[in-house]
Amino acid sequence: MKAVYLTGFMGAGKTTIGQKLGQVLQLPVIDTDQFIEKKIGKRIADIFSEEGEQTFRDYERSFLKEIPTDDIVITTGGGIVIQEENRQWMMQNGHVIFLYCDIDRIFERVQFDPSRPLFDSEKKENTSKLYSERMPFYNEAHYKVDTTEKNLDEVVDDIVSWLHLQKDGNNNIS
Repeated sequence: MKAVYLTGFMGAGKTTIGQKLGQVLQLPVIDTDQFIEKKIGKRIADIFSEEGEQTFRDYERSFLKEIPTDDIVITTGGGIVIQEENRQWMMQNGHVIFLYCDIDRIFERVQFDPSRPLFDSEKKENTSKLYSERMPFYNEAHYKVDTTEKNLDEVVDDIVSWLHLQKDGNNNIS
C-alpha cells in the first residue's frame, strides 16, 4: 500500500488519528516533526527559535523524501503543505488525507499547548490568517475528513473505508 499522509492544521488530530490508523491498518507510523527532531537533535520549538522557520522548512522538505513511501502512515506538521514541492511529493507517493477542523475547535484544543511554535494565543487573528492561507493547500488532498465533531473511531473508520475504495485490481490498497 502507498503511504498515507495525514495533513491539516495544528490541532486537527493528525498525531492521535495517525496512531490509531496505524494500529487499525497494522502499519508503522512516522510523525514528520518527530523525525526532524531526531535527525537534528533539537525540539521543533528550538529549531524555530534558534534557526528560524525557513531553516525548519528546509529540513522538512529534505527529510520528507527520506521517509518510506510504502506501507506506512505519516503524520505531517501543519505547515508541510505550504511548499509546493512537498505537496507534489506526497500526492505522487501516497494517499493524502486532509483532516479538517473548524478554527474555533482548534483554538480550544491548542491554546495552552507550549509545543506549538506558530500558535499565537495572544492574537487569534494571526492564527486565523495562517489557517486561511493554508486552507487552499490542504484542500489539494486526495480526501478530506472533517474531524470537528467526530470522535477518533469515526474518523479512522471514515479513512479506512475511503482507502478500501482505492483498492487496485489485486485487492491491494494502491
